[in-house]
Amino acid sequence: MDVKTKGKSLRLLAGAVVIALLALIAIIGSWYQVDQGERAVVLRNGRLVDVAEPGLHLKVPVIDTTVNVSVRDHTSTFDKVESYSADQQPADIRISVTYRVPDSRVGDLYSQYGSLDNLQNRVLMPRTYDQIKKVFGRYTAVSAIQDRAKLGVDVTSSIREALRDEPVTIVGVQLEDISFSRTYVQSIEQRMLAQVQIETTRQQKETATINAEIQVVQAQAEADAKRAGYKAEADGIAMRGEAEAKAIEARAKALAANTNLVQLNAVDKWDGKLPSTQVPGAALPFIGVK
Repeated sequence: MDVKTKGKSLRLLAGAVVIALLALIAIIGSWYQVDQGERAVVLRNGRLVDVAEPGLHLKVPVIDTTVNVSVRDHTSTFDKVESYSADQQPADIRISVTYRVPDSRVGDLYSQYGSLDNLQNRVLMPRTYDQIKKVFGRYTAVSAIQDRAKLGVDVTSSIREALRDEPVTIVGVQLEDISFSRTYVQSIEQRMLAQVQIETTRQQKETATINAEIQVVQAQAEADAKRAGYKAEADGIAMRGEAEAKAIEARAKALAANTNLVQLNAVDKWDGKLPSTQVPGAALPFIGVK
């Protein structure tokens, strides 16, 4: 085999290898896989042509490319969001926002922002900051502490409304911490202690009033009991006096009706003996004998 023939054979072999490699690349590049919890944005020469579901898919080699976008829940935490209350008290707020990209908005997300990171930096973060400051500014420092649950609900609603037209769904907002200045915290503590002392004094006053009322009721009951006892005793004396008066009256009537009854009573009580002594000029007892 001469040199010319040998060179031609090598060129043919190299061409065959290249063709085989291109065929292999084409075969491998015709398939792509999408994991569960993701969606694939299919681009044809840079233009979005499809959003693929999880699974194994075909594409046009070289011409088509894919970009995976997560549709799982993501949480972004924002530390020390400096805000001012309605009474001009500064506070650093720590808040966490959980969000996801709806399946139907994956194409919009890529078209508008390109990625989740861009969405977070360009939309989620600034609007979250704005809404926290706006809502917190409607609360006084005291009401923000006392009505923290309501504050959290209001912040959540405000953030959802601000992102309503964006390709993102706010799953939840967690108001993790509200930090006021140390001076203000101390003033709050002193105010709470004063409130506790006032409440304690009020309760003590109410207790003393109740005890005094109880003593008055007890004294009144004792007085009523004594009064009832005295009345019963007086009624008893009156009844006895009335009975004795009636007895005397009846005896007087009996004596008036029978004059001999007095003498008969004297005879009944005489023991048959004359008195051993007698006052001068006194009459001797006389007993009539039939």
